[in-house]
Amino acid sequence: MTYCVGIILDQGLIFASDSRTHAGVDNFARFSKMTVFERAGDRVIVLLSSGNLAGTQAVIGLLKQRGARGEEPNLWSAQTMFDVALVVSDAMREVDRRDGQHLADSEFGFNASFIFGGQIAGEPPRLFRTYAEGNFIEASVETPFIQTGETKYGKPILDRVIVPDTSLNDAAKCVLVSFDSTMRSNLSVGMPVDLICYEADSLAVRMRRHFGEGDPYFSELSKQWSEGVRKVFGHLPNLDW
Repeated sequence: MTYCVGIILDQGLIFASDSRTHAGVDNFARFSKMTVFERAGDRVIVLLSSGNLAGTQAVIGLLKQRGARGEEPNLWSAQTMFDVALVVSDAMREVDRRDGQHLADSEFGFNASFIFGGQIAGEPPRLFRTYAEGNFIEASVETPFIQTGETKYGKPILDRVIVPDTSLNDAAKCVLVSFDSTMRSNLSVGMPVDLICYEADSLAVRMRRHFGEGDPYFSELSKQWSEGVRKVFGHLPNLDW
């Protein structure tokens, strides 16, 4: 299981992902699920991956290889973020065509999905989610955040806090609280957590953090959130029987 979040705001974009993968309760490992394609002054593209690890790594490897070789279409030549969505979708379908038939009868079939977004010079920031079949959706004012993986524990805090004019700083704190809540309730999601705050029109990644086990900021955030929830709960009115 995994947990990934992408948020689009008036001020920019937030991306966050955990690093835990597992194939059974006794087979846990850590792999980063965040990939960044950046050419300062021209484009920033961030991909968060979920699903079968071999499948997502194959898709990312294909995207990198096409870009390095100049094979068209690729992420470096895409003119818009919609073009980026088509490039990612095509790569997923190519990997599925190659591997899907061999995995069809196995316990673990091809299963890969991505949250991705960013900005290409000349257009505003955009945020997408693509599904295992290769189709995709785009975030909007009405739906400013997208999740994949173990979404249910972190969604309530995002629903209560995130609106388009939420600041990047507040959104980052909200996302980290959603990760804390998720990790408390599901052992298949775990540290480290990767976080990027992208400021609109900067066309560069300037705010990026990696939170490992015992990170002082994350630990303090978790502590204060727990204490605050208990304090608010204690002030709720008693039920009139």
